[in-house]
Amino acid sequence: MTIASETNQTPLAAGFPDPVHDAQGCFRALMDAMARPGTRRKIETGPLNPPAPLTPVAAAIALTLFDYDTPVWLDRPLMTSDAVKTFLRFHTGAPIVSEPVDAAFALVSAPVAMIPLAAFNQGSAEYPDRSTTVILTGQDFANPAQVTLRGPGIKDTVSFATGPVPPVFWDQVTANARQFPRGIDLVFAGRSEAAALPRSTRITLQEM
Repeated sequence: MTIASETNQTPLAAGFPDPVHDAQGCFRALMDAMARPGTRRKIETGPLNPPAPLTPVAAAIALTLFDYDTPVWLDRPLMTSDAVKTFLRFHTGAPIVSEPVDAAFALVSAPVAMIPLAAFNQGSAEYPDRSTTVILTGQDFANPAQVTLRGPGIKDTVSFATGPVPPVFWDQVTANARQFPRGIDLVFAGRSEAAALPRSTRITLQEM
């Protein structure tokens, strides 16, 4: 079922068929991914068909995590889509902000061209949990391993790969981890799965 947009009368893509149950399932998967950095967890998207360039997995994450109290920053491809903004506002109520430092969550649909991680809210010594969680969409986890992960939730080490990401991305993630307990958290949204790297995770680049 679709709903006409109040602004342009174009169909508004539907959200979760069962909002409470579907959001709970996605939330459990995301929390498990955060608790076990670098492991992939299935994200059930059901019939979600959000407007491009928002992907079904990214839409499911947004419907689960965003609400009236979570300012959201969108990268340029998402921000220039009225359909995407209408979808997010209608289904989540989240305010969309123009400055990345003001965002509780950031959605990035073009990771190769993304702004530096340091541009987002890094949290403070008093409130490190107020940093931005950055969600990269369209990720492919089948690339050769790029980094080794250590830290909470990892028994010894875990090899991890994802893409596309900017060439300097892992250097930025390494610098981000040095700020702990400050620093951003990262969520990688793939075709049907998601993985996460909380700011507590230590990163070592693998030899290529």
